[in-house]
Amino acid sequence: MIDMIKYIILSALFFISMKASCQNDSLIVNPVDTATRLKINNGPVYKLKLSIDIPVTLISGGWSAYAFSKIYSKDPSSEAKILALKQEDINGFDRWAAEIYSEKAANSSDFFFYGAMPLPLILLADKHIRKDAGKIGFLYLEAMSITGLLYTGSTYLTDRYRPLAYNPEVSIGERRGGGAKNSFFAGHVALVATSTFFTAKVFSDYHPQSKMRWIFYTTAIIATSGTAYLRHRGGKHFPSDILIGTAVGTLSGLMVPHFHKNKIGNGNRLSIRPFTGKSNGVYVVYKL
Repeated sequence: MIDMIKYIILSALFFISMKASCQNDSLIVNPVDTATRLKINNGPVYKLKLSIDIPVTLISGGWSAYAFSKIYSKDPSSEAKILALKQEDINGFDRWAAEIYSEKAANSSDFFFYGAMPLPLILLADKHIRKDAGKIGFLYLEAMSITGLLYTGSTYLTDRYRPLAYNPEVSIGERRGGGAKNSFFAGHVALVATSTFFTAKVFSDYHPQSKMRWIFYTTAIIATSGTAYLRHRGGKHFPSDILIGTAVGTLSGLMVPHFHKNKIGNGNRLSIRPFTGKSNGVYVVYKL
């Protein structure tokens, strides 16, 4: 339990380096939110570029569907191969994870996984977002497809044994299984992060003045770090696998909606200003 709390705290420090308070608030937001501002400027919150988005989603989704069938049907390892594995051969950063295994923790991680997948449906409770349900749904599919492409691609091309394969306390049958070579990188963590941070980002883009957005981001942090902790405790992934999975999933969930955001009314995003004092010069700021 203490370790899990540490995971959540460290994740929170990683994801939030700004003020954030989850005070009680309602879904009523300040009058001039993004939806209202963009309506005044005759523009939607998000814009799709179908000539790009459709091919990207089809290719990413198609590859993911194909690769998923391959990575979970890898040939099992021989018993001699497994018994020859040595923890000393694991890099120093990851080595300690080979001594940790809990079947219960591994199974519990599925609750976060299956619970996170439909999470964006909660956005339909908002009338502004509900009007763009089709567009939001497509963006979610695109974000998940990109994460799936990166995850299945890395796992398909790389056979990295899971920590449990090095653990003599785990049954030889589980250690030999083809799935024991799917450690790199953490797919559960990546997909949970994509879903939860996508949901938080979309709500925040529609209602940037609402304190409710921090509840969404806090939920994303807890779900992602909780999944990471349980996959670690379950002997499924090394710390480096989890860190990469977290980064991939978080970036996909945040950046797909970000790059489709309508910039109407945002003003000049690039500012160049001079400064004087002990030294003279200029500084450049670009707002994402």
